[in-house]
Amino acid sequence: MMENTKAKPNVWFWVIGVVGLIWNGMGAMNYIFQVTDNEALKESYSPEQLAFFDATPSWVTAAFALAVWGGVLGCLALLLRKKWAKPVLLISLIGILAQSFYNFFLSNASEVFGSDMYILPPLVILIGLGLFLYARSSERKGWLS
Repeated sequence: MMENTKAKPNVWFWVIGVVGLIWNGMGAMNYIFQVTDNEALKESYSPEQLAFFDATPSWVTAAFALAVWGGVLGCLALLLRKKWAKPVLLISLIGILAQSFYNFFLSNASEVFGSDMYILPPLVILIGLGLFLYARSSERKGWLS
């Protein structure tokens, strides 16, 4: 009989994995609502904000998809203790950075969304970076195979 020699992760591994999955799941729901023109979501935005979304280039929407679906898949892989969590979370982070680059430097998002633009997007970047770094650290500790 083979013995499992993998190191067992601590409780924070599971907490971070579950919270990361919930966080990215909320992002995935937002993505679905945005690309399906959900009426409830539309009612919560101003005409200027709706025009901003309508004018968003397809590559930014693709980056959004990579960010959220990569985050969901990466956190699932993390919880399954798979090494491929790290590259998938890196893809998610790249999607986050691409979308953020557009929002901060190539669009008028700060005019359309105001001060909210300086709260949530940096938080998303930090969480995406944190999840990637945590997967890398988990791999080094032998928690992922």
